[in-house]
Amino acid sequence: MTSLSEDPSRLIGEPDRDTAVQRLREAYAEGLISHDVLDERLDQVLAATTHGDLAFALDSLPAEKAGTTSTLAAAGGRIRRRGAWRVPRFLKVASAFGRVRLDLSRAVIEHPVVDIELHIGTGKVKITVPRDAVVDVEGVRTGWKPTRYKPREHSGPDGPTIRISGVVGFGRLTVRHAWR
Repeated sequence: MTSLSEDPSRLIGEPDRDTAVQRLREAYAEGLISHDVLDERLDQVLAATTHGDLAFALDSLPAEKAGTTSTLAAAGGRIRRRGAWRVPRFLKVASAFGRVRLDLSRAVIEHPVVDIELHIGTGKVKITVPRDAVVDVEGVRTGWKPTRYKPREHSGPDGPTIRISGVVGFGRLTVRHAWR
């Protein structure tokens, strides 16, 4: 994912726009901006084409809260998270070689959108998402085997959106929905 502090003339993509919309919604929910300001800023974000446009729409918002980004890293071996763990807004996962297993099915997900950025050299990555989650794997580049993911036909309207991006070199990313 790109940062809003980049070159202001650089064109934005949908993930950038979604992140900006989410920041506005969070600011409104926390009482930092009024409903009228939210409407005005959402219009600006939806019409934005460059990072400069987004920065203008978000300029009076406070910086994102500390602790909304976490990194799980290992040079080798396994990275595993399961059970009732707290999922940050942005999760970076880096492994030179080894297996990665993230089970979000019973995790505490406090954010409507969670971005998972993968930097995997060699190894399998398996991610289990909640049954009602909406998953976007368009931002993942694989060097060896294609990503395995079959979207659910009926995702719930209240489920989180899980956006997965990054690189999986020699290995495979498998994403599946939990049964329960």
